[in-house]
Amino acid sequence: MSLPPLKDGIRSHVRIDFYGNVHKRLRGTDADKRYATEVEVLKVLEERGCPYVPKLLEEHPEELYFVSTNCGKPATQISKKKSDKLFAKLERDYGIRHLDAEPRNITYSDKLGCFCIIDFELAEVLPPPPGLKLPAKPNP
Repeated sequence: MSLPPLKDGIRSHVRIDFYGNVHKRLRGTDADKRYATEVEVLKVLEERGCPYVPKLLEEHPEELYFVSTNCGKPATQISKKKSDKLFAKLERDYGIRHLDAEPRNITYSDKLGCFCIIDFELAEVLPPPPGLKLPAKPNP
């Protein structure tokens, strides 16, 4: 079962499925590069243990389409000052520069009890910050 799209724009089509997962299809100018960037950044953020971003669940590079966990609803009341602090924390603590650091890319997750950052198609991966403790990888 599919619900109506959250976003149906020139650059992407985003919808939430029945289970609450986010389905995002990139389109338009440089869609292949933006797809590759977003998938890479989500993987790096998971490796670096960032708890307040979506987790990548499925990749479909041939379709420029991926599925991720849901990070809540748009935080429409967040101030630019507060969102700027969240983006600065992401860069300082996890080495990701968002490059579209606008309040529209902040959500609030009731499930996680915190603000989250989304939409990494323009982001830049920086070296891991000094002192970053990587989460332990599970033994197979």
